[in-house]
Amino acid sequence: MSKEKTLLNATETDPNKILPMKYLWARQYYKNGVANNWTPEEVPMQNDVELWKKHGGLTPDEKHLIMRNMGFFSTAESLTANNIVLSIYRHVTNPECRQYLLRQGFEEAVHTDTFIYCCDTLGLNPEEVYAAYETIPSIKEKDEFVVEITKSLLDPTFKTDSTEGMQKFVHDLIGYYVIMEGIFFYAGFVMMLSFARQNRMVGVSEMFQYILRDESIHLAFGSDLINGIVAENPKIWTAEFKRQLSVNIKKGVELEEAYARDCLPNGILGLTADNVVEYVRHIADRRLERINLDKIYGANNPFPWMSEVIDLKKEKNFFETRVNEYQIGGNLNWD
Repeated sequence: MSKEKTLLNATETDPNKILPMKYLWARQYYKNGVANNWTPEEVPMQNDVELWKKHGGLTPDEKHLIMRNMGFFSTAESLTANNIVLSIYRHVTNPECRQYLLRQGFEEAVHTDTFIYCCDTLGLNPEEVYAAYETIPSIKEKDEFVVEITKSLLDPTFKTDSTEGMQKFVHDLIGYYVIMEGIFFYAGFVMMLSFARQNRMVGVSEMFQYILRDESIHLAFGSDLINGIVAENPKIWTAEFKRQLSVNIKKGVELEEAYARDCLPNGILGLTADNVVEYVRHIADRRLERINLDKIYGANNPFPWMSEVIDLKKEKNFFETRVNEYQIGGNLNWD
């Protein structure tokens, strides 16, 4: 008789036994992901190309912001895919969760392909875009921080069969799901979606909205996975461990604030560095509370329209694009 299903440290054969299911939330996230299926080639970019190449079509500050976000996201998506395929899947032995992780890995590949499509279509210099993680300090520092706080996952000798091991695993999951996907992506989302509100770069903005919807599910799954591991192993949730996690998240916020100021040296599109920083602090508080940590900032949301996009509470076509073709426009609520 096999032992009861757990999120970590199941027997060698149990991961293949998906029925009967125990973690129905993981199954629901898989179904939500399938319903959200999309590819970048579905999105027309002719107007984007004309605006990008037109003399005076975009200001230098607008192009600067777009190139910073292309530079960060183009490599960040492959970094997240590496975490899933090379490490998280190996340690999360529950088959329902593994089924979702396979789906998430596919979505990360689609996101990576999105930036290939954008570079090719807009005629961007790939050397400039894909070298940003090495040449742009605000991007390089974010990537290096994520690599540092998720390094246990990539250690081939790492195991989760001890209290210390489980703590390290949760620590790294929070670095990946909460800081990388839940904080580092969101300044970029608000910046790029602001173009659509001005009816500019609507194709690129539409793809960012698709990615945002995918990432909202990734974040929700990751938060439930973290909370589930803690619930099954409450001894790892010590006061000192929680303090360390809060320190990491606060450091992540500081790096995202520096990135926002780099992207926005001047105000454009109704954005300033200060109001994007306020937004980053607002979402950081949400992320903290989602994994049962105390919020830090008490910041307000300066972009209430982003809540409508992120929470998917309405089936309407938010930017007069085709995103409403999703099959699950109103059934994701993970607050």
